[in-house]
Amino acid sequence: PPAEPLTELRQAGGVRTIVLNNPRRRNALSLPMLQSLRRDLLHDVKSRELRVIVIAAEGPVFCSGHDLKELSSEDDVKHHSQVFELCAEVMTLIQKLPVPVIAKVNGLATAAGCQLVASCDIAVASEKSQFATPGVNIGLFCSTPAVALGRSLPRKVALEMLFTGEPLSAQEALMHGLISKVVPEDKLEEETMKISQKICESSKSVLALGKATFYRQITQDLDTAYKMTTKVMVDNLTLRDGQEGIEAFVQKRKPIWSH
Repeated sequence: PPAEPLTELRQAGGVRTIVLNNPRRRNALSLPMLQSLRRDLLHDVKSRELRVIVIAAEGPVFCSGHDLKELSSEDDVKHHSQVFELCAEVMTLIQKLPVPVIAKVNGLATAAGCQLVASCDIAVASEKSQFATPGVNIGLFCSTPAVALGRSLPRKVALEMLFTGEPLSAQEALMHGLISKVVPEDKLEEETMKISQKICESSKSVLALGKATFYRQITQDLDTAYKMTTKVMVDNLTLRDGQEGIEAFVQKRKPIWSH
């Protein structure tokens, strides 16, 4: 029989769910898995109907990181570079997309799988979820996951994870800012959809502008960030939905977005 697709894409009501679908391999980010994930993220991404992307997974492991079989000495440096370069491309792509991306985590997220969670705009996790960067234990320090981790967690928390490989519980990950919410496993779908549907009530064009601006300003010094965002606020007012939102508020009615 034909092999199951490595990712499954389904979309309804403005919400696209991309499911990592290789539980037998612990949803490892092999080169084909990364290619499939990139394809699903980019699919018809400018459509007005697409408002939110949710990344979920089949099985007890959300994502175990890179497929170590691809990183053995049997493959050459060129192949190893291809794997890490594509992974970096996918992680940065998530933040460049014009819609919010939510990680829906139910299980273990390790190494590049933890990097994937840290790279998403929002992350909702079940109480049983855990997060780790255990590469140091097998002689492959999690240097690329450290980029996303170091931008999501306090430095000393990130470095403890990177130096020891010990996992954070869902509650610890929440406390340190790696994830947004922790819920019981049976409430994970409900909470993720609640956030998604709330996002769907807003203008896609306004959210796209806001997301892009957030990631631009976060790396700038305070004065530069305020100068840039002041201009963006003025630009926001020139958008049709910027004016529609203000008019609707003044007229005490629901806005009708053009997106």
